[in-house]
Amino acid sequence: MTDSIRQSADRPLEAIILAAGKGTRMGSDLAKVLHPVADRPMVQWVIDACEAAGTRRVIVVVGHQAEAVREALADRDNVEFVEQTEQLGTGHAVMMAAPLYPADQRDCDVLVLCGDGPLISDDTLKTLVTTHREADACATLATSVIEDATGYGRIVRHADGRFQRIVEHKDATDAERQIREINPSYYCFRAADLFRELDRIDNDNAKGEYYLTDVLGLLTGDGKTVQVVDAVPPQDVLSINTPQQLAEVDALLRRRLGMEIHG
Repeated sequence: MTDSIRQSADRPLEAIILAAGKGTRMGSDLAKVLHPVADRPMVQWVIDACEAAGTRRVIVVVGHQAEAVREALADRDNVEFVEQTEQLGTGHAVMMAAPLYPADQRDCDVLVLCGDGPLISDDTLKTLVTTHREADACATLATSVIEDATGYGRIVRHADGRFQRIVEHKDATDAERQIREINPSYYCFRAADLFRELDRIDNDNAKGEYYLTDVLGLLTGDGKTVQVVDAVPPQDVLSINTPQQLAEVDALLRRRLGMEIHG
């Protein structure tokens, strides 16, 4: 083990979970992350995976129905909350956690995950963190290769396999849309690099939002190491944006757990 890997392994691991969205297509006023999957609010499964992967602290970014989300997670140890009062993008959501990371407390690795991904596994997160630390990277993405990548951001690599950029589906060329390696939004960052670069991103885009993926572009532009690992099984990339998709994920997780399948 090299000194850099040994030092990386000694860094604490934390997580920031994005849980502020409403989920307008769910047909309910309930906060999206509180919709039940296998009899529990879906965000609980994400926190479970983080804790099993070794996090010492999980920060949940709340917004829509913030108090209800806090109450649903009130019995979780080592969970803290920050609020995003305006939903101005994924980068903006992570910015809300910056006060919990003063300059002298940024020597740690931070997972950044979405709270609406209950199929996430601790094995995937462990692979992500191990890859991140062995590469001594500033940021690492866990990707997935799927048959139908429609709607997902594509991973564009250099000829030698190194990460180049993420291109969103709507912005991709015909050639880029043939790429089947996608970004399911599983990230690991060095906290110091993450919050430094968040101060540099802007919202000069069609949606007027601050994108977390812009941090990756800034890091690569500065010659920093951004690593990529194909670690997410395709069956774990099921989106939950509609009641039908919620039912599909619920049934899948129940089968995995040996639970009775409803309906």
